[in-house]
Amino acid sequence: MGAWLWRMLGLYLLAADCAAFALMGIDKDRARRGAWRISERALFLPALLGGALGGTLGMHVFRHKTRHWYFRYGFPLLLALQLAGLGWLWLRWGPMG
Repeated sequence: MGAWLWRMLGLYLLAADCAAFALMGIDKDRARRGAWRISERALFLPALLGGALGGTLGMHVFRHKTRHWYFRYGFPLLLALQLAGLGWLWLRWGPMG
């Protein structure tokens, strides 16, 4: 993988992490106000697509969904899988190709 692809992957993961983090904060705010909520499926989607770090951080920062086992264990499991995948890519193709 060339340097350009690593940068694009980094930007993609940053966007997915920011989306997951923001959705957790928005849903927590809506829960407090009794407003329309974001579905759990929609909260999981950015984490599945590479934003597990942001979802995990958002879950703890906003203290949101921490009682649900599938969030409490699912997000860290997704994060571990994503880190393993990144490690594999790094070992396979190196830092800059």
